[in-house]
Amino acid sequence: MIAERKRLSSGLTVTSKVFVRSRNGGATKIVREHYLRNDIPCYSKACTKCHQLLQADAKGDLAKMIFSESPLALKGSSNGHYVVVDTNILLHAIDLVENINCFYDVIIPQTALEEVRNRSLPIYHRVRGLVKSEDKRFAVVHNEFNEAAYVVREKGELINDRNDRAIRKLCTWYDTHINRDNSKTKIDIVFVCNDRDNRKKASASGIKAYSLAEYIDLLPNGEELRDSVPQDDQDFKADKTETMFPEYYSNARLMGGIRNGTLYQGIMHISSYNVLEGQVTVPAFKKPLLVIGTKNLNRSFNADSVVVELLPKDKWREPSSTIVDESTIGENDNPEEDNDDASTNDGPTSLISDNERKMLANEAIRSTAASAEKKLLPTAKVVGIVRRSWRYYVGQIAPTSVSAEHGHSSKSCFVILMDPLLPKIRIQTRKAHELLGQRIVVAVDTWPSNSKYPQGHFVRTLGEIESAEAETEALLLEHDVEYRPFSKSVLDCLPSEGDNWVVPEKLDGDEQLKKRVDLRDKLVCSIDPPGCVDIDDALHAKPLSNGNYEVGVHIADVTHFVKPGTALDNEGAARGTSVYLVDKRIDMLPMLLGTNLCSIKPYVERFAFSVIWELDEDANIVDVRFMKSIIKSREAFSYEKAQIRIDDATQTDELTNSMRILLKLSKKLKQQRIDAGALNLASPEVKVHMDSETSDPGEVEIKKLLETNSLVEEFMLLANISVARKIYDAYPQTAMLRRHAPPPATNFEALNDMLNVRKPGMSVSLESSKSLADSLDRCEDPKDPYFNTLLRIMATRCMMAAEYFSSGSYGYPEFRHYGLAVDIYTHFTSPIRRYCDVVAHRQLAGAIGYENLDLSHRDKSKMEMIVKNINRRHRNAQFAGRASIEYYVGQVMRNNESEQEGYVIKCFNNGLVVIVPKFGVEGLIKLEVLGDVNSADFDESKYELTFNDHNGKKRTIGVFDKVQVEVKSVKDEVTGKRKAQLSLK
Repeated sequence: MIAERKRLSSGLTVTSKVFVRSRNGGATKIVREHYLRNDIPCYSKACTKCHQLLQADAKGDLAKMIFSESPLALKGSSNGHYVVVDTNILLHAIDLVENINCFYDVIIPQTALEEVRNRSLPIYHRVRGLVKSEDKRFAVVHNEFNEAAYVVREKGELINDRNDRAIRKLCTWYDTHINRDNSKTKIDIVFVCNDRDNRKKASASGIKAYSLAEYIDLLPNGEELRDSVPQDDQDFKADKTETMFPEYYSNARLMGGIRNGTLYQGIMHISSYNVLEGQVTVPAFKKPLLVIGTKNLNRSFNADSVVVELLPKDKWREPSSTIVDESTIGENDNPEEDNDDASTNDGPTSLISDNERKMLANEAIRSTAASAEKKLLPTAKVVGIVRRSWRYYVGQIAPTSVSAEHGHSSKSCFVILMDPLLPKIRIQTRKAHELLGQRIVVAVDTWPSNSKYPQGHFVRTLGEIESAEAETEALLLEHDVEYRPFSKSVLDCLPSEGDNWVVPEKLDGDEQLKKRVDLRDKLVCSIDPPGCVDIDDALHAKPLSNGNYEVGVHIADVTHFVKPGTALDNEGAARGTSVYLVDKRIDMLPMLLGTNLCSIKPYVERFAFSVIWELDEDANIVDVRFMKSIIKSREAFSYEKAQIRIDDATQTDELTNSMRILLKLSKKLKQQRIDAGALNLASPEVKVHMDSETSDPGEVEIKKLLETNSLVEEFMLLANISVARKIYDAYPQTAMLRRHAPPPATNFEALNDMLNVRKPGMSVSLESSKSLADSLDRCEDPKDPYFNTLLRIMATRCMMAAEYFSSGSYGYPEFRHYGLAVDIYTHFTSPIRRYCDVVAHRQLAGAIGYENLDLSHRDKSKMEMIVKNINRRHRNAQFAGRASIEYYVGQVMRNNESEQEGYVIKCFNNGLVVIVPKFGVEGLIKLEVLGDVNSADFDESKYELTFNDHNGKKRTIGVFDKVQVEVKSVKDEVTGKRKAQLSLK
């Protein structure tokens, strides 16, 4: 590569990079030009030169002068200062950077911002939000186009080293530009960077460089901000120098091992019932790899992308039969100390608790039995971390880790996280006593090999434990749900008419609007849950003269308002989905669209995207048409009101008759799906009723499904299938689709074994979805009507999760949706609350020639990014919704102890797991609560636990047994979460 620089007659400087690439014996010369300017402003009001430059420019904007001419002075200095931050400060300390009492007049190098964009899009958007804030005075300085600040990458120089040098050059340019040439007053340029080598080089160049901790200490209010400074490995000092955990392999060894098949990469899944055990699924093995024990888990978090090495076959084990939770591990540990045991020949043991030793010994004994051979799983150890799943975590300070002398000096303490699968975090804080009893947010900074626990820092407090506001915000943070208000740039994309927007009277003036089909004469109505305000679907039906039926599904035309590439579209894509909690809804799109302009309200005209079929008497498709339309809904029904209207024989109007047609055809569509092998699975769904005045939770009930629920579901499914076929035909490489992979047979091994032992003659078959559905239908217990539902709940947990994908990622046979028993499927019917549907709408509009499809939905790599995000957001929204129900069910039961019917779904050697259908809750009953611990006998082959209860009575309880339990709500002293506590009667 040869770098050249020359000045053009226009005053611009162009840097050329010349590459010579050899192909098939020939040489190709490639020239890449990079243009530089000498008129990029510094944005400082103290700079006379840039002020005059903008005044002289006819297009100059003096509002660009952002930085104060009298900025804040640091301790020990009489001069004000501007701050230059590097990439890692933005990535790892964004909360501190955003803090209203910290970081003013901040120079963000273009180099750093581009790195942030590549590594974390959410943080990038937060930085862009800071730049738009007038109070904090942040500016992105385009050093990559500034002739005086640009640096060329030197031969053999790493890109990170070049970028560090570019930021140092920018600091030097600012100091020269402002203080030596143009400034009214002396202003210090301060470089904040946590890289010691980079700081050392900066200081050698005359730049004032500080670590983040040093910089915070120099601020006038630094004392109150010190707790929020991220720690690094150097901040942590263990009492001893020995290594507690095995060191990770080098990157070269990891990559080489993965390539040659001696190492395997996958996602770590920590067991829900044993935090000392994890599983990693890899393509090379039919069964997951089992990782047992703290040493083998080797500092990995749940959901980390890890590299593992297989252990010898004589160390292969069964999954654990012991319940171990985080609260029982190191409960007496001192946060100021780490190593308390000596190492042995087998390696370090200081991190191993008595509970872990007992568990490992017990599992080794179990796995030596010949009868256990078929249940053995290959075991492995973690030797590297590819990508951390670290995020902001919510928890509470462990009271036992706060000493009486914990004063205003910085002391270590433990934070117990709300997620029970994660280890406690050690933080340093001066405010430990103040934070007791509070929900707090922490970030993980590092986990050195010589520390038993990860190191982190305090971010902020959410409020008192158990307050509705704190608990709701906590669950949103825990599940990474974006809940902050929409920004001004997003709201600026909305129609200027606001609430007064109406369908234009004349459509002739717009080429696209002329293509809309007027369907305002159709008897359209919507059927939704009670109180629904974001109505995104409606239906109509009418008989045709040939004996067939016209049926229409009409979906809110969200893409009329949400145009590709806008701030509104980017925000919708980032959020991915709306999130429904018990007491609120977190919208994907601003409320003006979701509950007003796009919502198919009754009696008003709305733009829609319509799918209209001609169906015969047996609900077979004769013809299908797709069109952008204008509709006017005649009525908005709840499921119950629609059912009452259909069932009322005195109602004979056209609208009611059309709903009866829909119901009749929906039953035939459902039967067609069942005949094809569609699954009817189950989950313990409940509804929490809220008091309309006080917003307090009232009662819990199991959701009741009516025929009208199925009516709507069947036609939404039919629309999704029809649209999927259309967009795949038009865009075979990038169609937005949804698939559901068939479950591996190994997923059902344990369930089938339980059935074989506990319910002889029953089993589930996996040859196809049809055989699975039929076998579930056969598993009936005449003595217990609920058993079949229980089995379907357990079968659901053995299934694979459905996922969004771009059609070019798989072959057509892999498109199949196993649960629905269809060959192709998408989501089209809820664009108000799902971004997948927005993309499907745009692709369908392109497929029917309504408008050209945006490049972002025709590009495979961009579609891959979209589906990856919406899969994650969809999953997180589901978990957040369940967590909200769990919290409010706990509140309902708070003063309402009751005896309920429960069913055992798991047995361990030290406890039982019981599900209570009435409340949809699942609870662990530990052996010490059941009775005498020393009397217990766990028969794994029979899935039974025998023990003496507290009255001395011998009891034997196994999987599928119906039991009476006392249910009450208790506050978990470890996590602070209120949960249902179960005890046997």
